[in-house]
Amino acid sequence: MLQFSLWQKIIIWSVCGFGILFALPNAFYTRVEVRNDLYEARANGLNVTDEEIANIGNWPSFLPSSLVNLGLDLRGGAHLLAEVKVEEVYAQRLDAMWQEVRDVLRAERSSIGTIRRQDGRDDQLRVKISKKSGMAKAIKVIENLARPVSSLTGVGQKDIEVSADQNTLIIQFSDAEKLALNERTMEQSLEIIRRRVDEVGTREPTIQKQGDRRILIQVPGLGSASELKTLIGTTAKLGFYPVVKQTSNADEEGNGRTQTLPARDDKGVFYILDKMAAVTGEELVDAQPTFDQNGQPAVSFRFNPGGARKFGNYTANNVGSLFAIVLDNEVISAPQIREAITGGSGQITGNFSVTESAELSILLRAGALPAPMQFEEERTIGPELGQDSIDAGKIACAVAFAAILVFMFLSYGLFGIFANIALIINVSLIFGLLSIIGATLTLPGIAGIVLTVGMAVDANVLIFERIKEELKTAKSPYRAIELGYERAFSAILDANITTFIAALILFLMGSGPVRGFSITLGLGIITSVFTAIYVTRLLMAIWFDIKRPKAIIV
Repeated sequence: MLQFSLWQKIIIWSVCGFGILFALPNAFYTRVEVRNDLYEARANGLNVTDEEIANIGNWPSFLPSSLVNLGLDLRGGAHLLAEVKVEEVYAQRLDAMWQEVRDVLRAERSSIGTIRRQDGRDDQLRVKISKKSGMAKAIKVIENLARPVSSLTGVGQKDIEVSADQNTLIIQFSDAEKLALNERTMEQSLEIIRRRVDEVGTREPTIQKQGDRRILIQVPGLGSASELKTLIGTTAKLGFYPVVKQTSNADEEGNGRTQTLPARDDKGVFYILDKMAAVTGEELVDAQPTFDQNGQPAVSFRFNPGGARKFGNYTANNVGSLFAIVLDNEVISAPQIREAITGGSGQITGNFSVTESAELSILLRAGALPAPMQFEEERTIGPELGQDSIDAGKIACAVAFAAILVFMFLSYGLFGIFANIALIINVSLIFGLLSIIGATLTLPGIAGIVLTVGMAVDANVLIFERIKEELKTAKSPYRAIELGYERAFSAILDANITTFIAALILFLMGSGPVRGFSITLGLGIITSVFTAIYVTRLLMAIWFDIKRPKAIIV
């Protein structure tokens, strides 16, 4: 157990060295953060002054610059819990469907008589016909408008249900379609909020579902909850523009009636477009992933009546031309118009994968929030409170660290010093790993580190106590150390595996601060086992090779 080959020593010390190296930037947090911000600003084409360039030089470029991100409770920021009013989507979709329903019923006017839309619930489209005898015919033609539910849970089911109440048709979404609509609405809302928040350059925002209809939004570093609400409420600029030409020159300009915009996914590709949009995103009602007639992934979309009329006229007059779908001043797609698109709906085809068609449909729908949001919780956490939490965490870590160092030295002497060295390396490895994976450190995460500091020496205590027991049987120091490690190994491994399983469950089942705690705890278990089994043992082996003691005192 005390024999290490050269390559084993190299691997162990290399792991320790890399851990310390990647943890080092966190000891100079503000300096490195300023440097990273300035580099990002320069990469985005922003002007950086000479003074700011000098600040960049405060941290050597050859050293790692990854930092542990600070969570909301440490940095301060804004917290919102919003409920999405998905019922509003039902009303919007039914309003958009009214034109199709009216057109198919008008074709059967001889059988059903006059038609008139009636007021009713938001989740129902009610249409009154004058000839009750034609009700069966009316139901049949409307049922022909039904489409398969575009979700895995709704396979084989239709999106609408049609019933009759005397001479009134009642059209509403099926339960499967409502579930699919709810999922798409939440997905769309998350995407829109994420796009809006990312625009302000915040670090590690938390944007996630809570339950079926709620969204948790936490943005570290933002001034107030009201500022966050304003940010979320802004709408993306979505439009359908005529394409003048495609170019690779970003500086190429047309006349005063055109604009040059980059392609979102094709680096180095630009489009010269008319400044006037043929149709705006405000007139887009829905976009969903689907499949074309050849079974290839595509995206279907639908406009409101006004947008349908505009788009129909434009496509009829521009068959064979390209039109660009522009979102936030980026061309996300530029398909060719193959035929006139009338009726308010169409399909975008191309070399899409299933994932790409789903993403494109989300982007198309991301022009505006699909449904109103009601904010149930809003909190602003000031940076002073966050700094107080950091200071309290530092004090807790320092006190715990110092107490453990003193205890181990007084209890085990030289072996305690080896354990203390391993403990320092262990903490460095934790921060190095957190920096590499870009984890967010929260106040519960600091608690996880403090707990890990206490647990880190547990393996060493087990080993040292086993060595004590072996020494009592008059074994040689070398043999006592070997047996101590061999017989303590299974107990150490079992104890840490059970704790790691608990941390893994917390990570999988928890969210927010709970997950932050589980990350630091899980990483701490891995690093503590590594330092106890390898680092401490290697230090003992080096000491033993140098001193060759005849007896040892533990």
